[in-house]
Amino acid sequence: MSISTKIKKKIRKARSYKFLFEELVQRDFNQKYKRTILGMAWSILSPLLHLLVMKVVFTQFFGRGKNSLYYTTYLFSGNIIMSFYKEATKQGMSSLFKERKILQKINVPKYLFLLSKNVSAFVNFLLTLVVFFIFCFFDKIQFGPRMLLIVYPISTLLVMNIGIGMILSALYVFFRDIQYLYDVFLTLLGYLSAIFYHVEDFNNIMVQRAFLLNPVYVVIKYIRVVVIDCQIPSIEYHALCAFYALFYLAIGLWIYKRYNHEFVYYL
Repeated sequence: MSISTKIKKKIRKARSYKFLFEELVQRDFNQKYKRTILGMAWSILSPLLHLLVMKVVFTQFFGRGKNSLYYTTYLFSGNIIMSFYKEATKQGMSSLFKERKILQKINVPKYLFLLSKNVSAFVNFLLTLVVFFIFCFFDKIQFGPRMLLIVYPISTLLVMNIGIGMILSALYVFFRDIQYLYDVFLTLLGYLSAIFYHVEDFNNIMVQRAFLLNPVYVVIKYIRVVVIDCQIPSIEYHALCAFYALFYLAIGLWIYKRYNHEFVYYL
């Protein structure tokens, strides 16, 4: 069987699960906002409330950012990227376990449940992104064609979220303790992603470069360079974003392929 024939066969197989995938995404939305008065409005209100708290804390109490131009946009850009990463990966982590009853009865691709969680998180992120641009307007950010470049880091983050979600969901099947460890890790990651402070505050150049080991910070930095600094990141920076996305996706795909038949026995 030729490679093209295999690809076509996989595409036809994926299309056969289109209805199931759409139902999973719709169900995720319904479950998330079930019995809430504001519904999907919380997708916008939640990051706005976080932004308000952070802005008050770091400007009024700690005096940070008072003399910093575009500090609101600076905070908001880091906040929405971190929120998107947290929501996508945390929901992805439990995606297989929560659907164990279905997986034990029906043979369906396990990645569908993970992808539905990521699509749900991505739609919520797009809603907050609209609000982010409104804040940029009031913060007197200069708009231009360069703004289209933020599609690139967001796309790489989406791919990376899927890869990390695959890794976490597989680990969660075998080790339930991973959820508690990951919560601690997310707290640490939030502090290391320069959401409310500037990396340039560190005089040591090696410390500044060490932040590039954090893939979430890399995406946040890319967006800030484009939106706030009105510059286009280097080719090397583009490559770094792609590297993190493909690296984690490759590991996630390998784990799913390697342990695909063992998941059911541990669910």
